Amino acid sequence: MPTMNPDSFKFIEALIILMVGLMMMMMLQVVCAEEEIMCIEREREALLQFKAALVDDYGMLSSWTTADCGEIPKSLMELQQLNYLDLSDSGFEGKIPTQLGSLSHLKYLNLSGNYYLEGSIPPQLGNLSQLQRLDLSFNYFEGNIPSQIGNLSQLQRLDLSRNRFEGNIPSQIGNLSELRHLYLSWNTLEGNIPSQIGNLSKLQHLDLSYNYFEGSIPSQLGNLSNLQKLYLGGSVPSRLGNLSNLLKLYLGGGSVPSRLGNLSNLLKLYLGGGSVPSRLGNLPNLLKLYLGGRSYYGGALKIDDGDRWLSNLISLTHLSLDSISNLNTSHSFLPMIAKLPKLRELSLIHCSLSDHFILSLKPSKFNFSSSLSILDLTWNSFTSSTILQWLSGCARFSLQELNLRGNQINGTLPDLSIFSALKRLDLSENQLNGKILDSTKLPPLLESLSITSNILEGGIPKSFGNACALRSLDMSYNSLSEEFPMIIHHLSGCARYSLERLYLGKNQINGTLPDLSIFSSLRELYLSGNKLNGEIPKDIKFPPQLEELDMQSNSLKGVLTDYHFANMSKLDFLELSDNSLLALTFSQNWVPPFQLSHIGLRSCKLGPVFPKWLETQNQFGDIDISNSGIEDMVPKWKNTYIHGISSSSSSIAIEKQQLNR
Repeated sequence: MPTMNPDSFKFIEALIILMVGLMMMMMLQVVCAEEEIMCIEREREALLQFKAALVDDYGMLSSWTTADCGEIPKSLMELQQLNYLDLSDSGFEGKIPTQLGSLSHLKYLNLSGNYYLEGSIPPQLGNLSQLQRLDLSFNYFEGNIPSQIGNLSQLQRLDLSRNRFEGNIPSQIGNLSELRHLYLSWNTLEGNIPSQIGNLSKLQHLDLSYNYFEGSIPSQLGNLSNLQKLYLGGSVPSRLGNLSNLLKLYLGGGSVPSRLGNLSNLLKLYLGGGSVPSRLGNLPNLLKLYLGGRSYYGGALKIDDGDRWLSNLISLTHLSLDSISNLNTSHSFLPMIAKLPKLRELSLIHCSLSDHFILSLKPSKFNFSSSLSILDLTWNSFTSSTILQWLSGCARFSLQELNLRGNQINGTLPDLSIFSALKRLDLSENQLNGKILDSTKLPPLLESLSITSNILEGGIPKSFGNACALRSLDMSYNSLSEEFPMIIHHLSGCARYSLERLYLGKNQINGTLPDLSIFSSLRELYLSGNKLNGEIPKDIKFPPQLEELDMQSNSLKGVLTDYHFANMSKLDFLELSDNSLLALTFSQNWVPPFQLSHIGLRSCKLGPVFPKWLETQNQFGDIDISNSGIEDMVPKWKNTYIHGISSSSSSIAIEKQQLNR
């Protein structure tokens, strides 16, 4: 048997490790076919060619004869000196090989984000005595957490979150004396939280939220003097008030002990249920406070209208009172909020706030500080557009984001230019109606406007085109009926240089398609479900930066040629389905400058010969060319796996007879 000097061994092992690294990078792209994960063919061939190019006189890679990206390759177990293994987000499936427990030098193991990895954690992982980091998050692992996890005496970070683990947390987890980070959230763990977690004296981050634990949180958690971030649900022991180094605390429900007011270093606090103790006003360094929300643990949170504790939180920059059940009856709490000197973000989502309640508070007594920049009033009960006028009297100079989505605001869209600093405005899912007046102006700094899902009529005023900072305009799902060339003309002011996203789908817009190339920054254009008609001019072009184009379900006619698409190298999404009089006719040898991930050409005119340009597209995830007049046989796309015939968006939809030839 030939001998091998140490230097040669190290060189070959280095090559193998390099190969594994490259293999993992190439496996990031996987194709899902009928619930089956497999390598793209060109990647399979490339991996095997790479293996063939290596000198392997000693048969170290003899077991690697295929490059199936499905299961974790057992060839990895031959790398006995391996100390770092990252297979995250790589599309693997199946179970963790038990042989992984033989890699005794492993210090780092990351299998997170594969989603199709399943089964239980093999107890053999407890043999990895040098392991410092173990991340199995975002998979489908199930069963009990094995007690052998407690053997990983060097472990500093353990993340088992976002799986389906069940049963009790093993008490042996308290043996992990070096542990700094423990994440077990979003599983189906149950029983009592083991008191042994209180032995983890070096623990800094602990997340046990979104499980089904019973009983009280053990008081021993109050011993974790180095804890900085804590996420829990259930009944809270008063001893948590001893955690003097705590910076972030998340309590999903249960009673809130007054001793939490002792956490003088706390920067961020989330309380999902129970009542708020007035001693929270003793937290002088608190920056972010989140009260209420729709608690996973039940028990809506209420506030005491008589308490003044909130006014003591003078460092507060973020405040959320979402879904607080009695906020709409408190006449002292909201003015108290307005006086917080450093408040930048305020969220009052789903608080049943109404015009009657808000308008009864005079803006002069509700003067937000000049620091307030984000206000979220989503899903309340406002009905009048005068709420905008009222808000302008409170924060017109500082407000940068305003969200009024999902209210019942009716009437015409008012002039908005009074909000001199506003950058983002969401008025979607209201009942705004009628035509937008020509005198209606947008804020000078506005970047994003969403007024989708209202009842607006007519067209878009010219003033919108003069909004020089506007990047996103969403007016889909209304009743706009103006001719499209006129809409484009009105938007052709300075907005043509800034606009990146234009959503006008599901309206009644008519007219033909004008030249759109003047919109030099436009990346997304959605016009589906309108009444666009007429011949497409031969000499128009689309925006050069366009990535997504959707003109589905119109009445366009004429011919689209390679001239129309010549400058569209970034096009990724093309949806022209259900324009039965629209033909796509390209030069025989034309090679598009783009690769599409979505191709929707149903009921367009493509045939009778199968279009050659389509054969150049090998990056698509779904394609629909059904009912397009193709009488030719559909060829097999090079480097593309077509796994069946379906009208769904995860496969290919064509006529069956073309595939069966």
